Amino acid sequence: MSHETAMAEGGFWRDTGRTGIGAWIFSTDHKRIGLMYLYCVFGFFLVGAFLGLLIRLELMAPGPTIMTAQTYNAMFTVHGVVMIFLFIIPGIPASFGNLVLPIQLGARDVAFPRVNLFSWWLYAIGAVIVLVSLFTGGGAPDTGWTFYVPFSARTTTNVSLAVFGVFVLGFSSILTGINFITTIHRMRAPGMTWTRIPLFAWSLYATAWVQVLATPIIAITLLLVVTERILGLGLFDPTRGGDPVMYQHMFWIYSHPAVYIMILPGMGVISDIIPVFSRKPIFGYKMIAFSSLAIAAAGSAVWGHHMYTSGMSDLGVLVFSFLTFIVAIPSAIKVFNWVSTMYKGSISLEAPMLFALSFILLFSIGGLSGLILGAAATDIHVHDTHFVVGHFHYVMFGGTGFAFFAAAHYWLPKYFGRRYQEKPAIIGWVFMFIGFNILYFTMQVLGMEGMPRRYYDYLPEFARLNFVATVGSWIMLAGVAIVVWNLWRGLFRGEPFTGNPWGGASLEWSIATPPPTENFEEDPVVTHGPYDFKGVGVP
Repeated sequence: MSHETAMAEGGFWRDTGRTGIGAWIFSTDHKRIGLMYLYCVFGFFLVGAFLGLLIRLELMAPGPTIMTAQTYNAMFTVHGVVMIFLFIIPGIPASFGNLVLPIQLGARDVAFPRVNLFSWWLYAIGAVIVLVSLFTGGGAPDTGWTFYVPFSARTTTNVSLAVFGVFVLGFSSILTGINFITTIHRMRAPGMTWTRIPLFAWSLYATAWVQVLATPIIAITLLLVVTERILGLGLFDPTRGGDPVMYQHMFWIYSHPAVYIMILPGMGVISDIIPVFSRKPIFGYKMIAFSSLAIAAAGSAVWGHHMYTSGMSDLGVLVFSFLTFIVAIPSAIKVFNWVSTMYKGSISLEAPMLFALSFILLFSIGGLSGLILGAAATDIHVHDTHFVVGHFHYVMFGGTGFAFFAAAHYWLPKYFGRRYQEKPAIIGWVFMFIGFNILYFTMQVLGMEGMPRRYYDYLPEFARLNFVATVGSWIMLAGVAIVVWNLWRGLFRGEPFTGNPWGGASLEWSIATPPPTENFEEDPVVTHGPYDFKGVGVP
């Protein structure tokens, strides 16, 4: 469906008084803002994936392959910055959160529509600044996405501009969090009690608190890096009395809670999809909802497990290791409840469900490998090896990435009025799933054997498994290409998607397709829970 055709058919696509791009970039409609976020994060995901492919091509064989060492350092830095700050953190909350949350709550929009538009503008401006930093100054940053000092304070590459771009992106995240918290508290429809809120909304609520409370810490930290570079204050430089370990504490106080900004919305997506495609109410609704808050709270206290080798006291290591194991409990509650929901259900293995099932398996593997990193004895052995890279990608892409594609297949047909073809979607999922495991499980094995991360070259004994991992990246990206092409073609030219084909019981499935500009013709009154399928049409 073209935009013009969709606008002619009505719904939020229709002209709102402006023409062309102005009808989008100045719109305060949460659905248009959600789609603008979606187009941006999807584009940055493709850029980040391409850079990841180049990194794997370089590591396919020992010695120089396709780039120099300096280019390699810049490549994995940009890959990390793009994927973390431009795709994973805003990917589900800012795009699908904006698209779905107000409708699930029975609201006509978010609490602060103009602030919502401003947050998108901040995201776009921050992204432009990051991109400009790649081609100006002394060249692309080469510090890694963590911007560790003292190197980030001394390198002659264009770190300051990149760090400032991430600083601006942080404010976009904060404003989105404030908006979602206020919307959930103040904009719920009559009858929408706290125990009738969909679990996707619960996950966004927990995420929003982390965004609001933790993001200012990274903003201050990055601002200090810029002042260190420009003014030479010596805050983190040990030769001037500074402390580089202080930077690590400040960075991970935000960045480990940020892991839950990345994964909690994905968990919410899975919590909404599993019961719909199992034709059963969710098992343990309250425990899943409360576990989201528990993950956000406990996850804010475990940053020190990134720093076991930094020289912290034995007592500090013990405390952080204990807390790391504690935070695994609410995550395990979710996994057990998802599996229990499917038990004796009438399971329909369509594309959203397949991506959701992949999430459960891949996130569980990532979580279990996280326990290896949470225990100091094993963490010290695999610290700064490819095991950490494999673990991180199992959680971030195996978790958040697959949840993102699950959400795209589940919700986007509702907003476009067209749907993708099922068979290519499943073929693409198969390639993604197989290629992903070949790539990242192999990296975990390499890490156990001692291959360090962030290295341009490696010893000959690591060559065979690196070649296997690179082949896995080709298979996975082939799957990504099939999935993206099928989604794009289907959403604009596919078969009509009307009514409630999935048989969902939450409010977004009770309105017209595509949704009207203000979502509801009249304010809804909620009389049942989001997973009460009695009286709901079964596909």
